[in-house]
Amino acid sequence: MGDPETQPIMMRLHTSLSDICLSTLNGSLAEQSIDWDPRAALGVVLAAGGYPGDYAKGMIIGGLDGADSKEQKVFHAGTALQGSDIVTDGGRVLCVVGLGNSVEAAAKTAYQAVDKIEWQDVYCRRDIGHRAIAREQG
Repeated sequence: MGDPETQPIMMRLHTSLSDICLSTLNGSLAEQSIDWDPRAALGVVLAAGGYPGDYAKGMIIGGLDGADSKEQKVFHAGTALQGSDIVTDGGRVLCVVGLGNSVEAAAKTAYQAVDKIEWQDVYCRRDIGHRAIAREQG
């Protein structure tokens, strides 16, 4: 589930993924109730500066403690544990997902968490969801 496109979907899934997989394996998926959060979800990838080209590894990531909540989740992709520090270890380092009653609200929630996270040369796009937000605004 490491794809940044999958992570917002997983954030909305309330049913246990293992229960869904077990139902699939034992042929009872049709009877499995799957519960989804009805809100919009939006994910913002935080990448190492220079990605997809050359980028540094081992940069200490700060601000993770305050970035998870019921409406926000930080998915790790290119991270490693170095002593007691979480450090960068790949190009696409984190995906921060926010939930909201609209795409605009989900984006605001995601970027609130993004703004708490820092490391040297962190990069993220600031326009994620702009087309969907424009459609919402009519």
